[in-house]
Amino acid sequence: MKRIEMCKFYMARLYRNIFNFVKWVIVSSIVGLVVGSFSTLFAYLLRVVTEVRTQHPELILLLPVAGVVIVFLYGIFHYKNDKGTNMVLSTIHAQTELPFKMAPLIFISTIITHLFGGSAGREGAALQLGGSIGNQLGRWLRFDEKDRRIFVMSGMSAAFSAIFGTPIAAAIFAMEVVSVGVMYYAALVPCVFAALIASKFATNMGISPNVFSIHHLSGFHLIPSIKVIGLALCCAALSVLFCVTLHSLGDFYRDKLKNPYVRIIVSSCVIVLLTIILHTTDYMGAGVPVIANAINGKVRPEAFLLKIVFTALTLEAGFRGGEIVPSFYVGATFGCLFGQICGISPSLCAAIGMVAVFCGVTNCPITSMLIAFELFGYDAVPYFLIAISVSYLMSGYYGLYHDQTIVYSKYKTEYINRKARQ
Repeated sequence: MKRIEMCKFYMARLYRNIFNFVKWVIVSSIVGLVVGSFSTLFAYLLRVVTEVRTQHPELILLLPVAGVVIVFLYGIFHYKNDKGTNMVLSTIHAQTELPFKMAPLIFISTIITHLFGGSAGREGAALQLGGSIGNQLGRWLRFDEKDRRIFVMSGMSAAFSAIFGTPIAAAIFAMEVVSVGVMYYAALVPCVFAALIASKFATNMGISPNVFSIHHLSGFHLIPSIKVIGLALCCAALSVLFCVTLHSLGDFYRDKLKNPYVRIIVSSCVIVLLTIILHTTDYMGAGVPVIANAINGKVRPEAFLLKIVFTALTLEAGFRGGEIVPSFYVGATFGCLFGQICGISPSLCAAIGMVAVFCGVTNCPITSMLIAFELFGYDAVPYFLIAISVSYLMSGYYGLYHDQTIVYSKYKTEYINRKARQ
């Protein structure tokens, strides 16, 4: 009798596991296709407006007008207190609700920002786009609140994967960025399937992933390792500077320029003036060509600092986009400069700088390592490991996202449960 009961128990558990697997495979496939479609369109339009802006750099003069349009759009939708990616993380923490109107707003406003030369990335906007669509799909399919959080994470993974072409890193990032020290493994299957399907869809539609080649890569030896540790320490400090600059300027704007129209017009005029003085378009948009040049060993010494300034002026004024590619820009340009000064491959140092600064600003070491694998291959793995681990430790509890929770200490095996420092 006991054996029969045990068999029934295990069969019931098996059926439940199969049901959950099939449910999430179907659901994540839907999320991957839907979010992948919108993200592919988003990536295509970003490519188009970037080409238009490159051919007509004088569009930067209309940046104040573009800013006014963005503020007006958010005002129409009664969505003036936009928290960006923080709202996505807050939704996963069940502290707020992610409105569906965020999707069209972030879509249109990011396109406008890039067209007229604002210094912003694309992945941050993609996370908001994917999270918003994922949450709404969960509502339409009548899933409960806990399952909708998984929808949000799978939507984030799908959008990140489609836009940047790194499905492995995208699958893990959505689970890792929310709570440092704890990963939401319940979302593993949905995030993996959504990321892979969205990436395949985007690739088939002509959105090719970014892949870089490291030049002059030496073997793993003591002296280069010491130099890489030095680079990682600098990148940790740079990631803190990046976060503090963004948030300090945002606090200053909100304190001194309370009117959002005045704020965005003033910041736009500063950006236009700096662009005219510097006589370069290197700081417009995401700056992927500059990143590519840095990995090829070419860099302007001041590039990493100016990118921080331009990005802070853009995003904290009210323009839309993301901070992730700008962090890549900052890390790559600084790393290239470091390599030239310290006598180690500038190409290798640019690649290391990219992932080290990204790790410092997001507190996501596993994602950082996976991004390194997908973008640069496996030849420099020991150096990436060193740089990412050092940057993660030495960047402290600073982060881009205020609603990111540091659950466990970086320094001791203890529970701290605190928000990322701004």
